[in-house]
Amino acid sequence: MIIELGHFALILAFAVAVLQAIIPLIGAQKRWPGWMAFAVPAANAQFLLTAFAFGALTYAFVTSDFSVRLVTLNSHTDKPMLYKVAGVWGNHEGSVLLWVLILTLFGACAAWFGGNLPPGLRARVLAVQSSIAAAFFGFILFTSNPFLRLQTPPFNGQDLNPLLQDPGLAFHPPFLYLGYVGLSMAFSFAVAALIEGRVDAAWARWVRPWTLAAWVFLTIGIALGSWWAYYELGWGGFWFWDPVENASFMPWLIATALLHSAIVVEKRESLKSWTILLSILAFGFSLIGTFIVRSGVLTSVHAFASDPTRGVYVLFILAFFTGGALILYAIRAQAMEAKGVFSMASRETALVINNILLAVAAFVVFIGTIWPLVAELAFGRKLSVGAPFFDMAFTPFMVVLAVVLPVGAILSWKRARLKRAMKTMSGVFALALAAGLLTWAMQSGRSALGPVGIGLGVWLVFGSTLDLWKRTGRNGFSARVKRMFRLPRADWGKALAHGGLGITILGIACLTAWSEEDIRVGHLNEPFTVGDYEINLVEVHREQGPNYITTMAEMTVKRDGKLVTTLFPEKRVYPVQAMPTTEAAIYNGFLRDIYLVIGDEQDGGGWAVRTYIKPFASWIWFGCALMALGGIFSLTDRRYRVAAGARKARQTAAMAPAE
Repeated sequence: MIIELGHFALILAFAVAVLQAIIPLIGAQKRWPGWMAFAVPAANAQFLLTAFAFGALTYAFVTSDFSVRLVTLNSHTDKPMLYKVAGVWGNHEGSVLLWVLILTLFGACAAWFGGNLPPGLRARVLAVQSSIAAAFFGFILFTSNPFLRLQTPPFNGQDLNPLLQDPGLAFHPPFLYLGYVGLSMAFSFAVAALIEGRVDAAWARWVRPWTLAAWVFLTIGIALGSWWAYYELGWGGFWFWDPVENASFMPWLIATALLHSAIVVEKRESLKSWTILLSILAFGFSLIGTFIVRSGVLTSVHAFASDPTRGVYVLFILAFFTGGALILYAIRAQAMEAKGVFSMASRETALVINNILLAVAAFVVFIGTIWPLVAELAFGRKLSVGAPFFDMAFTPFMVVLAVVLPVGAILSWKRARLKRAMKTMSGVFALALAAGLLTWAMQSGRSALGPVGIGLGVWLVFGSTLDLWKRTGRNGFSARVKRMFRLPRADWGKALAHGGLGITILGIACLTAWSEEDIRVGHLNEPFTVGDYEINLVEVHREQGPNYITTMAEMTVKRDGKLVTTLFPEKRVYPVQAMPTTEAAIYNGFLRDIYLVIGDEQDGGGWAVRTYIKPFASWIWFGCALMALGGIFSLTDRRYRVAAGARKARQTAAMAPAE
């Protein structure tokens, strides 16, 4: 009965979404307050109905209701409870339902926290948001119904994909979807502004918190996916330029550019047209990612489905919303006249350079991702675009971005003195150069990647610190320190985000340049050496897990004869799906990770053993965490809450004497 109620709630939510997409738009056009106000209760009802449907599906997974087809295909009674819950979104149908739940949540948040928005703008934003929801409700009900029943339920299910039975991946999709779908708010604000024909500083203040929240969630989601790939797949890497990885990375790059361009709109009322375009493209790339994951046109270990029918439906949604928004953008181009004027040496110019680099980088990733598909359709050739292309084509843009970022952050608005800024940064430049040269000397002339990465990391981290320090005035040292901790949270957020990027760049460069790898047949109690460490395979035994059988190795790691750690890598087999997984054992250190993987038993005796020494690996995710923390700090700054500026303006107008 609960399943049928969940299905019925989904149908009702679809009906409400259609009404919400129409009535407020008419009300905003006709200036009918009652029709515009309809958007708020409709957004609330839509979210509550979708939440009930999602709860009903979760209940079916938790109780192992194998009369539901989706539960049978993706669950099992012996599965731990965490993965029963994660199984709700560990498949195509459930993940789309989660997608829509988050979409309606953002719509409801706009209704809850958008009280200071002009009524017409709020009505249009909620209507556009609901039109997207209506399209995806239709996608679920007509092609991907999660509530289908089986006429003859089995005694047990077919289990969840073993690769997804991991804590990291259990939390990875929700965060990623919060980022993907959160960008729909920037899209809705952009389309609403185009319909209204007005883009100004107030609009930028309203759209920035939504974009920033989506960016934070997307950063966390991408980092969790990278971390999962590092320790779960057993390849020893953190990023593989997989099509689905790229599908999440492209909107992150565009959203980063959007955050910076919105600052220019807010401060100087320039780059209006470009900011609207980025708002459309950010969500457009999210839809492209949805298409890649669900169409099967590009193969990936992350892909949910390969049904062409579903892919065509998503492609239609992509074409309708992105194409329609771009047509409206072209029609309204004249209404987005820039007011602010700035010189070549200014913060505005630095932000323009930032945007160009990020946008071109995203375009490079997009071309590399879809080129195999284009080559097959246009030329009948099967091609593979791998890491070498992306590393060579993408990396230069990030290097230039890292160089420009600290200087641009300290430049003045409208007109700045570049020589003065460079003089201010000279100490940081000298420190970064010294760090790079020292690293080059210590590594005995190997690849330049490590020294360059360390130099850029130091440049970004200390450049961000200097930017904070400059904002404390010119009083004594102790007064400046106290002043630093009283700076607005947005200033701290910017410093943390830029510094986090520097730490991530440093970690990636060092890991890529100095990683050591050893693959061999290991025999019991026959130690071997990798780098400065002595590895010994002490024992291999088999154990029974909750829903898997594991081959577990005990391996000791010593350095200079002293025990560093004992690790227990595993190779698991999940009998229901007859699928093996690798569970790497990792000793995380501040300066390096020791990474051990046990493979199959060999015919001549011994076991396949892979050993990696990964320098500065943990710095990659620490830097990502700092970037996300920086975004959270900025979100908590009262100046960047939704319509904070508009509220102040309205209060000032209210206090002004009547004429």
